[in-house]
Amino acid sequence: MAVYKKVRQRRKPMGEINVVPYIDVMLVLLIIFMVTAPLLTQGVKVELPKADAKPVEMPDENTEPLVVSVDVSGNFYVAIGDNQDEPIDAQELMAKTAAVLRRNPKTPVMVKGDNAVNYGYVVSAMAYLQAAGASSVGLITQQPDQPEPVSNDAN
Repeated sequence: MAVYKKVRQRRKPMGEINVVPYIDVMLVLLIIFMVTAPLLTQGVKVELPKADAKPVEMPDENTEPLVVSVDVSGNFYVAIGDNQDEPIDAQELMAKTAAVLRRNPKTPVMVKGDNAVNYGYVVSAMAYLQAAGASSVGLITQQPDQPEPVSNDAN
């Protein structure tokens, strides 16, 4: 009578990593970021006036301009840091502007005034910005849909 022993074959350990699940997770994250990225734009909804003006030349293309928005109610908003969609008062506007200009004095300062805002609010925003140390303040407008015809009638 022969006794047979069961011989177990040892499998050689596999040294490869299955990357398919990681690729699946990466593609899902890519889709999530592609969908949510356009939703992350922050700012205040301002209806800009239309004007046929030349673009302002920036002194340094890497410098982001400091944008101050004035909404229909005359509230001020600054596009700096957190809470960009919360209105600020004149003192806070001047303090934030002064801080940015101390860090980089060549930062361009721009004002976005709503089309329906009282002109006095935009002028006061410009005065506050100049009091905070801005040497020049630009206005942001939109290009008109169609150029207005120019007539040279002297009659």
